[in-house]
Amino acid sequence: MIDHFGFVVRALAPSRKFYEAALGALGLIVIESHPNAFIMARDASTHRIPFVYIGVGRPSFWNADSQPGISPAHYGFSAASRAEVDAFHAAGLAAGGRDNGAPGLRRKGYYAAYLLDPDNNNVEAGLRE
Repeated sequence: MIDHFGFVVRALAPSRKFYEAALGALGLIVIESHPNAFIMARDASTHRIPFVYIGVGRPSFWNADSQPGISPAHYGFSAASRAEVDAFHAAGLAAGGRDNGAPGLRRKGYYAAYLLDPDNNNVEAGLRE
């Protein structure tokens, strides 16, 4: 089970705009912000984050501004409903993401949508039905 993960981006502002919109549709919020990073989780009251981004506090998502040239990656987030998947896709597009697969059935019992973030990472929201 993944406890938390992070990755670097080329520019923090467009990435933050994208992730706040797309993951906000899935119920994640920014729980801590720094000049070169931000941390997202579902509930700030249960995630006490120290000054250091990782370790104690168990953030479910953190993103830091660093060196360019990192290979694109794939990140999958679970959704609670088809409406959440649809909202993730719409909010991500409105915030500068690019379509990489409109909401729909991918295989029997799995409804998902895909976006490319400002760094060309593939970001997915899916629902196992």
